[in-house]
Amino acid sequence: MVEYVRLEVRRALRDPGFVMFGIGMPLVMYLLFTNLGVDGDDRDDYAAYSMIGMAAYGALGAAIGTGTGVAEDKGLGWLRQLRVTPMSPLQVVVARALTGSVTVLPAIGSVLLAGAVVNGVDLAAWQWAAAAVLLWFGTIPFTLLGLGNGYGLTAQTTGVANTACVIALAVVGGLWFPTSLFPDWLAAISRWTPTARFGDLGWSVVAGHAPGAGTVAVLGGWLLLFGGYAVLSYRRGARTA
Repeated sequence: MVEYVRLEVRRALRDPGFVMFGIGMPLVMYLLFTNLGVDGDDRDDYAAYSMIGMAAYGALGAAIGTGTGVAEDKGLGWLRQLRVTPMSPLQVVVARALTGSVTVLPAIGSVLLAGAVVNGVDLAAWQWAAAAVLLWFGTIPFTLLGLGNGYGLTAQTTGVANTACVIALAVVGGLWFPTSLFPDWLAAISRWTPTARFGDLGWSVVAGHAPGAGTVAVLGGWLLLFGGYAVLSYRRGARTA
């Protein structure tokens, strides 16, 4: 399983599309959002808020995008090869999830670095470290969602489904714009989305306190749901590959 993870990490990091959309796009969006039309004291607060939101958005895209490679591998017959290895379905899914946990790091790190160097976001050392680590761990449910799509759908459908998931979850979860700007009904829905709670992992640290129990509970529920979806999709995909 370790060798499988190494193989998939190397493949992902060599993909130009991953570099462009998984790292470059969130970084550019962050710099645009925080340097156009926002002035004064509001800019400093928004720079910190948007830094977490865009880091989470980049990590979200990288995590869910793991499933696109899975769907392509399925079309090439790679799942049939995995079935003859000693790895169980759960181990295959876990290995792919670990791959996603590595490939999200550049997206998180680049936006946090831009926040510190370009926008002058001022946080204590423990806040920088805690925000990075919590956002890193918080990507696990989304990696499993992407894997579920990849194992259960065709390569073409997976790309569309993953893109739709990333955009919808990012917008409704408040990663692009604060939920305080939402209508009351949409803000109420947002509280139950995995992305809103994912962002709260970092926003809580910026505010100087640990994430609340509600945030952990909601993310844990989505983790179980997406994990079950990924395992079931793998079993079905392996039978039909």
